Amino acid sequence: MEFHFFHLMPWPYLPPDFDARYSSAWVTCPNALYDPERGHALYHRYLDELELAERLGFDGVCVNEHHQTAYGLMPAPNVIAATLARRTQRIKIALMGNAIPLRDHPLRIAEEVAMLDVITGGRIISGFVRGIGCEYHSFGVNPTHSRERFEEGIDLILRAWTEPGPWSHWGKHYRVRYVNPWPRPLQKPHPPVWLPGTGSIETIEAAVARRWPYVRTYDTIDDIAVMYDDLRERARRQGYEPSPAQIGWMVPIYVADTDARALAEAGPHVEYLFHWLSKRPAEFSQPPGYVTPRSTRRGLEVARSRSVADLNARGIVVFGSPETVRQRLAEAHRRLGYGKLVGLLQFGSLPHEQTVANMTAFAEEILPFVRTLDGTTAGAPAAREVPA
Repeated sequence: MEFHFFHLMPWPYLPPDFDARYSSAWVTCPNALYDPERGHALYHRYLDELELAERLGFDGVCVNEHHQTAYGLMPAPNVIAATLARRTQRIKIALMGNAIPLRDHPLRIAEEVAMLDVITGGRIISGFVRGIGCEYHSFGVNPTHSRERFEEGIDLILRAWTEPGPWSHWGKHYRVRYVNPWPRPLQKPHPPVWLPGTGSIETIEAAVARRWPYVRTYDTIDDIAVMYDDLRERARRQGYEPSPAQIGWMVPIYVADTDARALAEAGPHVEYLFHWLSKRPAEFSQPPGYVTPRSTRRGLEVARSRSVADLNARGIVVFGSPETVRQRLAEAHRRLGYGKLVGLLQFGSLPHEQTVANMTAFAEEILPFVRTLDGTTAGAPAAREVPA
């Protein structure tokens, strides 16, 4: 069982009348609302929190990529990973992830991740994502090519990491006469790869086919359980049983002395995440061609109208006393069989002092218990081949 601390680096200073005045926190949210002076202090505060995770004994920290939004201030996750590389010694650094279709060329990702892997002595986890629909508006990238660019880009990156160059690649979206990247990754055959996702069937199929961990974000426990049952059935049809290490769950977590106190302390800040920072028109989230019809029918977006009590009851967040959080994580483990727990311990407008208290309480009260959830009694047994 692994525990990773995920940080979005959100902007917590939207004006009090934001919801009434602005239609979106993405794409068209005026960047006049961003204050670089405050931003300077905020980046250093967030980096302090990420570095604290190592001292508290977490297995990894996770950073990600978003553009033109108050939701997350990491348009370049590899830059954030580089700042952590020399200030940490043990902890894994997971890129969740680099948005391949939005970049000019996947070989830049191959080079940057290889650099990070060498600098950190092999502590990099490379997540690959497509970027959410909003970001195709931000860059003017044709969303109908998203999946093709994603899959071809992954193949090119993996080959660049593992096959000595120079060689040539002539694909539909990327054509290179000489592929010969320096440096090459330290980890062999390449850094571990995760596929974070919001529920598209195609990403699940890719995770199953490549036997990579799939990390599900923002959904109810009931719907995630259905999704992972589907993932396991797809894996069985390919001749194997996925191990818990292939099952990841990302969830906001808050620990306080009592259940009531946890909801009271964390409630306004998670509502800021889901109601304000996640605010965007449907046409931004799902530009034509970005999502296939079958994944559109399957998809679920967290409703902005949900209260913190409803979010907590449905398992979209896990807030409560230490005993409540332990019980709920154990029940979720029984249903989902996750081997990677990715905790969002800072969310929305949660202040630094509360974030540190939450991280510390989790490390002391919850993490030792999480370590005991080894997967043997969960939804998936240890990996094994299924007879044909």
